[in-house]
Amino acid sequence: MHLTPAFLFSVANPLALLGWALLVLAPRWRLTQAVVLSGALPLLLAGAYALLIGSHYLSPQAGQGGFSSLTEVAALFQDPWALLAGWLHYLCFDLSLGIWESLDARRRGVPHWLLVPCLLLTFLFGPVGLLLYSLVRRFYGRHVSDSVSGATR
Repeated sequence: MHLTPAFLFSVANPLALLGWALLVLAPRWRLTQAVVLSGALPLLLAGAYALLIGSHYLSPQAGQGGFSSLTEVAALFQDPWALLAGWLHYLCFDLSLGIWESLDARRRGVPHWLLVPCLLLTFLFGPVGLLLYSLVRRFYGRHVSDSVSGATR
C-alpha cells in the first residue's frame, strides 16, 4: 500500500458516503448513532485534513498558492496533497452539516421524508441543501428549546 493522494481520496470518499447513507437510510440505527451522529466520522476526516494541511505547510510547496485571490487558490490546488486536503474539508464540513440537520430535524419533529431531500442536496451541493433545510425548519418546531440533549437519543 502506497499512500498517494489518489489512494487516500479513494478511502475518504466511501467513508463519507457511508456516513451519508446511514443518515438517510438508517437514522436511528445504533451504528448511525455511534459512528455518524456522535461526530466520530467527521472527526476522523478532520484529523486527516489536519495532517494533510499541516504537512503541506511544512513541505517545499508551502509557499505555492494561497487564499488571497482566486489565482492563488488555483495555484494552491495544483499540489495534489493540498487538493486532497481541500476535498476532505468539503467532506468533513458537509457531513457535519448533514448531522446538524438530522439532529435539528429530530428535535423539531421534522418528518424524515422531508429531511431526506435536504440531506441529499447537502451531500451533493452543500449550501443548496442547507438552504432547503432552512426553509423546511421554518415550518417545524418554531418553539423548540435550545437543548439538543434529547435529540441524540
